[in-house]
Amino acid sequence: MKRIALLGMPNTGKSTLFNRLSGASARVGNWPGVTVDLFTAKIIVGGDMVELVDLPGIYDLHGYADDEKLVRHFLEAQQLDLLAVLVNAAQLDRQLVLPLQLKQLGFPIVLLVNMIDEAKKLGIAIDAPSLAAGMGARVVKVSAKYGDGHKDMMLALAQALTAPEANVEKAPQRLAEDDVVERQAADLMRSSVHVPARLPAQFSDQLDRVLMNQWLGLPLFFLAMYGVFSGVFTLGAPLQGWLGDAFGLVKMGVLEPLLSGAPPLVYGLLVEGIFDGVATVASFVPLIVLFFFFMAIVEDSGYLSRAAYLMDALMARMGLDGRSFVMLLMGFGCNVPALMGTRVMRSRPLRLLSMLVIPFSLCSARLQVFLFIIAALFTARQAPLVLTSLYIMSFVIAFLTALLFKGKRQFRSEEPFVIELPPYRLPTLRQVWVRGWLEARHFLVRASKIIVAGVVLVWLLTHLPAGVAPAGPDSYAGLIGRFMQPILGPLGIDEKLTIALIFGFVAKEIVIGALVVIYGLEGDALTQHIGHSMSWIQGYSFMLFTLIYTPCLSTIATLRSESKSLRFTMFALAWPLFLAWLVSFAFYQVASRLVTL
Repeated sequence: MKRIALLGMPNTGKSTLFNRLSGASARVGNWPGVTVDLFTAKIIVGGDMVELVDLPGIYDLHGYADDEKLVRHFLEAQQLDLLAVLVNAAQLDRQLVLPLQLKQLGFPIVLLVNMIDEAKKLGIAIDAPSLAAGMGARVVKVSAKYGDGHKDMMLALAQALTAPEANVEKAPQRLAEDDVVERQAADLMRSSVHVPARLPAQFSDQLDRVLMNQWLGLPLFFLAMYGVFSGVFTLGAPLQGWLGDAFGLVKMGVLEPLLSGAPPLVYGLLVEGIFDGVATVASFVPLIVLFFFFMAIVEDSGYLSRAAYLMDALMARMGLDGRSFVMLLMGFGCNVPALMGTRVMRSRPLRLLSMLVIPFSLCSARLQVFLFIIAALFTARQAPLVLTSLYIMSFVIAFLTALLFKGKRQFRSEEPFVIELPPYRLPTLRQVWVRGWLEARHFLVRASKIIVAGVVLVWLLTHLPAGVAPAGPDSYAGLIGRFMQPILGPLGIDEKLTIALIFGFVAKEIVIGALVVIYGLEGDALTQHIGHSMSWIQGYSFMLFTLIYTPCLSTIATLRSESKSLRFTMFALAWPLFLAWLVSFAFYQVASRLVTL
């Protein structure tokens, strides 16, 4: 099977094109460096099955960042038949050097000039035949976002794969000197690309005057995030209710009659344990999908890159930079890819400090726990404010941690921050749908594996040894909870909530399923019980602890693999646990005393 590698600088639309070609699960985001791992897919090119590999975005082949070394190693070690090189049509003056370097290596390439729609709006005219002659390669003008030039691109790829020059035997030769390649790129710009003497005034410039104002920028950003949360609750609550009713009908109409004759132990495990637990967790899927639909719009619009730029001065005071802020925002989805995203940082101290603070991001797994607790304890008007406060708290804890440790030799960095601000873009419905679906699929896959296993284990702990009251003080779960009470009791976290937190160490998605089993209730019944049995102070303290304490096992494994340090990984486990106890203790004790005054 022939192999095509997709390569280009950050923010050229590689992941968007990869998803359009393959429908695979590459993350799409409108900021530099979002693709940090290798994604592959099989596609049809010219009637043949071809393996397509999406390589990380790099600026040149001389870099020493992990992602640049990864690409260099891949090009040297793997057998490739063709490189599809993406460049931004509006930035060819800076992006032609990379494909010329690849040509010097002897790789057959097809140059894909992407974002041609944006170049036209700027009045930039590109003479593709002239550029192709100068490059010695096929050149196709495309728009990965809208699909323009798709047929021409597939034809060019097919022709390049069958052409006699499709040979990479010359790849090991030494790269050309930088100044030679850069002069060649400048010559190509003069002969093949017409750029107006002055680019037309852009609406984005007017937006930036407001959104990137030193005084208004950050308040407007957090206001936009509050709008996202309000939209999630407003639109998602009815959908959540309908889905919960549907699960209730399945339980009463199918499962209960079908298993009515089963032994009590089997019935309890299958219906009250697995089904009730998974159904309650799954009922939050609409809220999570809506959240990521809205976040896809914010991310792909180019707004998050500007938030990173705005935050850079503040982040620098904490030993971080704007890229660290971007990774914190990526952590809203999942901490794992955000940790992997730190590979774009060349400085190891900066990477380690960023990896230390990223797990404080309020990921989607924590989100569904908070949505449940907030719905049980707060009104619809209060809910967005409470959730916004938790997001702000995640930043505060991350920043506090960075401030405390930035002076340590292990975390001290002087690497400069460079980020390219993309133009504002209106994401297509397809982009938004793909992003939301991928997050929902990720959630459902975890639900079908980790959550089911966790719910079964919680059910066993709450129902064994035989003859004890479910989740009673004499059950294994009760014994564990009672043992932990001297530590967690001062935080307002009782025995039953303690069990849920312990299983949340494996995966935060298990927490709600564990509560279903522990309380023996599901859906609205569980929500109402939580609302009557727990004060808002206890609930908020529980959410603070869940937000801050030890990350899930997959995040821990990523910390270990990315840092390559067991000592750092153990520290990254111990510090959040201590900080979670301290913050929840302070909140619960102070809030309880203020309420009683």
